Amino acid sequence: MASVRKDILIDVRPDDVWAAIRDYGAVHRLVPGFLTDCQTEGDARIVTFHDGRVARELLVDIDELLVDIDDDVRRLVYAEPGGRFVTRSASVQVFSEGENRTRLVWINDFLPNEFAELIRANMDKAVVVMKQTLEASAGH
Repeated sequence: MASVRKDILIDVRPDDVWAAIRDYGAVHRLVPGFLTDCQTEGDARIVTFHDGRVARELLVDIDELLVDIDDDVRRLVYAEPGGRFVTRSASVQVFSEGENRTRLVWINDFLPNEFAELIRANMDKAVVVMKQTLEASAGH
């Protein structure tokens, strides 16, 4: 199983970063231009990427998938079963690096492995937009 990890520092209060991450139904506002839409439907969110691809991501315990929103440790886990992936799950976690600085760790685990470059490239683009969006909203 392939795994891609992104670790970025954001000059925004950790609680504010977590509030944006936790608002899973509005993730397209966190990465404008990278995601063009997000809808919630039952136990899932349906996100539309800039290239037109649509993903249905599960956000609650379904069929024993380990997906979760944990406010105590500021961690969101989601999965995208089926589609072009045999399996894909991801987590985003927010860590305090001081009062006004946050470390965001985003990990994607998936099969088949040949999607590694695509996932890495998409995550590279998304973290840049995410950092810019969050810092701009904080007035930086």
